[in-house]
Amino acid sequence: MQDDNKTGVARRDFLRALGAGAGLAAIAAAAATGEAAATETPAEAKKNRYNPNAEDVKNYYRVNRY
Repeated sequence: MQDDNKTGVARRDFLRALGAGAGLAAIAAAAATGEAAATETPAEAKKNRYNPNAEDVKNYYRVNRY
C-alpha cells in the first residue's frame, strides 16, 4: 500500500476553519447591528418605511415592468 505523507492542509480541516470563521463573522455582524438598532427611538420604529409613491419606488417598478 502506498504511504501518502501530505504536508498541505487537508480539505476537511480547511472547510472546518472556514465554517468557524463564518460563524464568528455572523456573531460579530449581529453584535454590530444590535447596537445600531438600540439607538432608534420608539417613534422612529413605528414610522412608515415604504412609500409607494416615492420616485425611487416608481422607477423600480417602471424599470422592472415586463
